[in-house]
Amino acid sequence: MESAIDKHLQCPRTLSRRVADDYQPPFPMYAARAGEEMSQVVMAYFGVQYHGSETRSRALEALRKIVTDFGLTDGPAHYDLTHHVDNQGYDNLIAVAYWRDPAAHHRWLASPSVSEWWNSDERLKEGIGYFREIAAPRAEQFETLYAFTDNFPGVGAIMDGVSGEVQEHGYWGSIRDRFPISQTDWMRPNGALEVIHGKPELGGRVIVRGHDNIALIRSGQEWREAGEDERHLYFGEIEPTLRAGMDFLRDNGQELGCYSNRYVQSIDLDGNLQDESYNIGHWRSLDKLERWAESHPTHLRIFVTFFRVVTGLSKLRLYHEVSVFDAKHQVYEYINCHARTGLMRDAAIQNQ
Repeated sequence: MESAIDKHLQCPRTLSRRVADDYQPPFPMYAARAGEEMSQVVMAYFGVQYHGSETRSRALEALRKIVTDFGLTDGPAHYDLTHHVDNQGYDNLIAVAYWRDPAAHHRWLASPSVSEWWNSDERLKEGIGYFREIAAPRAEQFETLYAFTDNFPGVGAIMDGVSGEVQEHGYWGSIRDRFPISQTDWMRPNGALEVIHGKPELGGRVIVRGHDNIALIRSGQEWREAGEDERHLYFGEIEPTLRAGMDFLRDNGQELGCYSNRYVQSIDLDGNLQDESYNIGHWRSLDKLERWAESHPTHLRIFVTFFRVVTGLSKLRLYHEVSVFDAKHQVYEYINCHARTGLMRDAAIQNQ
């Protein structure tokens, strides 16, 4: 048994963990590991939004343009593609990309093929929307947890290896305990979301400024290798409860401190659905996320359902990654998206 916090990120604690040193978790889970040279990563969500089947081909073409640019010098080390329909009835395609080196990401973002395309007035005339939500947590500002030890999705795909069985899971507060920064920092939010350019209700280009310690969770499940019995268990027992919780956060999360929640399914470049889904949730703080997880009926039903059926799962791959970030390491930009897209919904509008 080892700590989810890698040895080179451990330091003398000034804040205690939620469990005793001899705690034994109920089942094995693992964390991704990276070398000391990786001090910061980039998690970037590039979205294409459309409404109506007549614009689907145009949206897919835009998604393919984004993915083609991933192949440029300094492109991401890993990416995946998703689709979801939001509660305004808009389809959203997202390319989720990860970089090990923020400097390489900045060079890629500034390359002519990327920057000139994004900044072109043509983006305003296509009848579809775009967004990019980018954050760059430092190594001590994110944690991972997996029920498996190979072929990691998400940020785990750009890490170097895997831990042994980790101790900090299976209890309320374990997410926080897996953050290296939690040894000395409460990760409290500072400030509020603000629209600093544009007007969401008018469309066009909108820029939202974030604040310190926004929390982002990606929590997923992949059933590519699952057999008939396990698929029946997942789709009959787990998925309906999970979807209900995710839809609740999508529609009612604002009052709980959830800025945005998207329950997405993986796709290929042609938009065909794949056997993987995950939620993408932005929260005002880790504390707000924890309070929902520990006390709200929508999450308690998910938690109880999972623990009831977990012994019947062998091929269903479950995981999550959670991160927080400094305000200066966040970008939220929207082009021609509806006003409730992403972090625009909860952002205060400055006098402009």
